[in-house]
Amino acid sequence: MTTDTATTRTAKTNTATTNKATIRRMTVGQALVEFLANQWTVDGDVRERTIPGMFGIFGHGNVAGLGQALAQANAHDPGLMPYHQARNEQAMVHQAVGFARIHRRRATFASTASVGPGAANLITGAALATANRLPALLLPSDTFATRVADPVLQQLEHPHDLGIQVTDAFRPVSRFFDRVQRPEQLFSIALAAMRVLTDPAETGAVTIALPEDVQAEALDVPEEFLAPREWRLRRPTPEGWALAAAVEAIRNARRPVIVAGGGVLYSGAERELQAFVEATGIPVGTTQAGGGSLDWDHPQYLGGVGATGTTAANRLTGEADLVIGVGTRYSDFTTASRTVFQNPGVRFVNVNVAAFDAYKHGTQLPVIADARETLVALTRALAGHRVEGAYAERIASEKAAWDAVADAALAPSPADVSRPDALLGQPEIIGAVQRASGPRDVVVQAAGSLPGDLHKLWRVRDPLGYHVEYAFSTMGYEIAGGLGAKRGLEALGDDRDVIVLVGDGSYLMLHTELATAVAEGIKIVVVLIQNHGFASIGHLSETVGSQRYGTRYRYRDADALNFERGDFLPVDLAANARSFGIDVIEVTPGPDAAARLEDAVKTAKASSTSTLIHVDSDPFVYAPDGEGWWDVPVAEVSELESTRTARAEYVEQQKKQRPLLG
Repeated sequence: MTTDTATTRTAKTNTATTNKATIRRMTVGQALVEFLANQWTVDGDVRERTIPGMFGIFGHGNVAGLGQALAQANAHDPGLMPYHQARNEQAMVHQAVGFARIHRRRATFASTASVGPGAANLITGAALATANRLPALLLPSDTFATRVADPVLQQLEHPHDLGIQVTDAFRPVSRFFDRVQRPEQLFSIALAAMRVLTDPAETGAVTIALPEDVQAEALDVPEEFLAPREWRLRRPTPEGWALAAAVEAIRNARRPVIVAGGGVLYSGAERELQAFVEATGIPVGTTQAGGGSLDWDHPQYLGGVGATGTTAANRLTGEADLVIGVGTRYSDFTTASRTVFQNPGVRFVNVNVAAFDAYKHGTQLPVIADARETLVALTRALAGHRVEGAYAERIASEKAAWDAVADAALAPSPADVSRPDALLGQPEIIGAVQRASGPRDVVVQAAGSLPGDLHKLWRVRDPLGYHVEYAFSTMGYEIAGGLGAKRGLEALGDDRDVIVLVGDGSYLMLHTELATAVAEGIKIVVVLIQNHGFASIGHLSETVGSQRYGTRYRYRDADALNFERGDFLPVDLAANARSFGIDVIEVTPGPDAAARLEDAVKTAKASSTSTLIHVDSDPFVYAPDGEGWWDVPVAEVSELESTRTARAEYVEQQKKQRPLLG
């Protein structure tokens, strides 16, 4: 456990006394920085700084406001609000989100950006945070509140509404949005923002827009505004009627299944989940956010569920007469676009701290409560209850069958010396990385075909070991999110490794935070998989009859006016990564490539600095089918035979979709 700058126990309380009559003359920027430095999240016996640091890229919008405030804080007390550089505004939020997930939503970072493009670059990060229900504090700059110099550099102008600015675009992607138009508004806005940031049911992107002139204006700040303040995470217990209804439904179910989402981990309920399933024998399938809720080899663990799920999870969930959702928002990948639940009489018990999610699928059995508290109550109320013997045997059989399929997919292909340039398939790459990783290592991923393959194949051995951002599935999250995760671990005194898996498409979107890793000496292991194009969308394009159009990284054909037949681009991503100053290991194709990749990961783990491993892959080698489906519309009419065939298959799959009013 670290010092007061990160985490403490509640027994170590702040004993400083405050004089509520004391007033200090400060700028809005200075007051906000000191206010944020004194906010604490309390979760049980853990007390932690809610905002332990701030990312920032400065421009004319924030350099005189928050920039000056951070410089002043650093001069007087470097630990008050540590500042961290970034190379891209979007990546600042990704780092904050990665940090927040490791800290189970108790802490996050603030991010400040300048007027116009700097602020706009934060928007993708805001949407990612909100979609994932993970806290991030955004402080985008705005143009002059006085409008004295309109239009300033980087200002938008709408003739019909001169008040609209870039920061208004944050409204639909934020859980909280407000603008400090006058210095006196800071007090109420800052407190309201902190309430949402630390609310398990409402958290996400919290945005405070700060006009550049207001940031630098002075106001009288009461000492009580700057004094240490605690925000206790709510852990509501289930209401009696809801618990009783859930218990009755579980007792009457013959084939119950649990869908465990991110709420299990954010509540710290993995031990309670394990105790519940061991007592009852009910099997568990996990969402992407719920990976790590149970270890992969637990007898009740079926693997991922839904469009990217396993046959074990999808078959048993398809037959389930009761689905117990714990901390899940039921995305279309989790429900396989509402095709996975095929039992005509299926009912849903939805345990969620957010009523919005608890009532999904029309359930009449919502339990609006904390996951951990509810699992404890259910285990107690269901003492002595267990699934039938035949169902337990079916669970074991389906799990064993899938584990055998996964074993084969993860194993290296037999060496073939006649194919010196043989490429590894992505499942083989995952297998090599898995074998070289430690049981507590954290795998980080976000976009492309990797999330689906990892959901099926990665064998999670620790509650924090699976970090796949799949609510917004943002290309470019991986390296920045991995840095945030590593920051989060370091703040907790945890020295486990973070292994980032990223395809070449995502790498090209946003890789510049490698410079941040070098600048701050933060160690991550990056496995860069070279597909020579958008492998995931290429495969998806085939399923909708578009035959990988526009997904290959090739020279443009001047005659055909497309990128379908030219030579592959001679882009050297290993050299690009090396230019940032990190170590690079290149795994060339060949019959022993899997073994050399495994050795490379071990070498990277043994290093004290960041390492990028470059490996070529065969994008046409897919993970085994888990019998899931994803609804991506296919053109209803087409001159292409491939599209007509895909349309016919699509119409057949649609017939399995159900409204799920349970």
